Amino acid sequence: MWAGSVRPWAVAVAASALLLVGGLSISSLLRSTSGSRCAFSGPPLSSAAAGATRDQLTETILHYATMSDKPQQSWAEINITLTVLKRRAPCNFLVFGLGLDSFMWAAFNAGGRTLFLEEDPDWYGKVIKEDKSRFLNAHAVKYPTEVRQSGELLRKYKSEPGCLPPVEIKGNRRCPLALPDLPAEVYEVEWDLIMVDAPKGYFATAPGRMGAIYSAAVMGRNRRGEGKTDVFLHDVDRPVERTYAAEFLCEKNKVDGAGRLWHFLIPPVGKESGVQRFC
Repeated sequence: MWAGSVRPWAVAVAASALLLVGGLSISSLLRSTSGSRCAFSGPPLSSAAAGATRDQLTETILHYATMSDKPQQSWAEINITLTVLKRRAPCNFLVFGLGLDSFMWAAFNAGGRTLFLEEDPDWYGKVIKEDKSRFLNAHAVKYPTEVRQSGELLRKYKSEPGCLPPVEIKGNRRCPLALPDLPAEVYEVEWDLIMVDAPKGYFATAPGRMGAIYSAAVMGRNRRGEGKTDVFLHDVDRPVERTYAAEFLCEKNKVDGAGRLWHFLIPPVGKESGVQRFC
């Protein structure tokens, strides 16, 4: 998820994490009296994901101050997600993708639950090796699709009952777009924010983001807690991302965008509604 060289930018990002987390105690107190939009669910936080700790913030700053890479996302793109996190953190944040910028996302959501999913085992090992203090909560996963199948999958999904709402993802082997074998934590937690910046989708045999986009839409629709689900989709300059966003995340739900990133707000849709379409 990274390339190039620009240390001052990285230091600024880490400093932003300090400013964001510095206000968590006050904002959390305010939400406790006025109602939080991010109700935690699922099993207790693991040690890798828990705590707005000084150690985590200190090591995040050190990480970016001593590295020579810059993020794939631009400042404007990152700022869209950061703006939402300023309002909603600490919350449940699911990220499709794992990169050297994962330390940044985890720090921005310090005190919340941030989970990263990565399909490349070699890259997963490299990033986890960088995580010397084990602050990242990440899993290596596999995807059942390839980019070259994207057109056929889109054409046929409406004729597959297992793909149409209301639908679940966990264990769903009737829908080729579903991701039925992700770690249990993915299904047990209700995610407030979902970022789709993986898996790879720039060559024919890459897994593609079809299943990730579809799953983000289903999770948002199935939300039981208060508020809507913020979904961020990167690389919308590519045909698959744009087409699947239009089909499942819906143009009417798009609220912001910058560069190659779009931001959607997915409203919950009760299973009793009987609606069998996404848009």
